Amino acid sequence: MTAELLPRGSVLSSNGEGSPVEVPAGRSFLCLMVIEAMIEQESLDVSIWGSEDGSNFIARPLVKFPQRFYSGRTQVVLDLADFPGVKYLKARWEVLRWGRGSPQAMFRAHVTVEEMARPVSVQ
Repeated sequence: MTAELLPRGSVLSSNGEGSPVEVPAGRSFLCLMVIEAMIEQESLDVSIWGSEDGSNFIARPLVKFPQRFYSGRTQVVLDLADFPGVKYLKARWEVLRWGRGSPQAMFRAHVTVEEMARPVSVQ
């Protein structure tokens, strides 16, 4: 199971959040953030939030990607076994721009989650 929390080619120029996506509860996910393009002197912070009903989200993010300043790929693992009942995920992001030139940030990025296979226990 793969889901897009932030669709490919999304342009992020201000803080925001994506739409909730339903996922299987209790599973583990490999979360991938890809920054395809950006301008200099800016940063991007992306976090993933969880909810049981798709409307009321937990007060703290389930996982955060490291802050990024450049194009590239970043992965983190999210284990929903640590968050019983969570069946919906969404991405939130914050952009910051400093220095000369346009005061508005611009990142082109996407975020996906892919269900990971459970390890098989050998006895």
